[in-house]
Amino acid sequence: MKIVSLATSLKKGTRKTRMDELRLVEDHGVEGDAHAGPWHRQVSFLAAEQITGCIEQGLNVDFGAFAENIASEGVDWKTLPVGTQVELGDEVLVEITQIGKECHKKCAIFYQAGDCIMPREGVFGRVLKSGMVRVGDAIRIEEAQQN
Repeated sequence: MKIVSLATSLKKGTRKTRMDELRLVEDHGVEGDAHAGPWHRQVSFLAAEQITGCIEQGLNVDFGAFAENIASEGVDWKTLPVGTQVELGDEVLVEITQIGKECHKKCAIFYQAGDCIMPREGVFGRVLKSGMVRVGDAIRIEEAQQN
């Protein structure tokens, strides 16, 4: 399980720009990203396999197109229970807070790509421990925390 793409954007509802590395900040999210802040959806995840599937179906997309911060290989994000902790690279710890999302209106991504998989396939989390993440970093799944 590893990170294959990192992306950020200054505006919500738009495609994100790919980066080689990102800084994730505790209780804030991706440094400089429009979705960062004191809430439960600080970081977004998608499986690279889902993005690749869209490309194979003929959608004009690439990594970052669905406004995901982190695309991974080998992780089926939507099967992880809320509360699962995920280690990213050597420094960062994120807790899964939401599986999927409800879109109240079609965003720019839907109109540009012809579909948006984030409501169905996206997973969101909050940053528990700050640090840098880089493309190629390992992902380790911890057990869901019991309340």
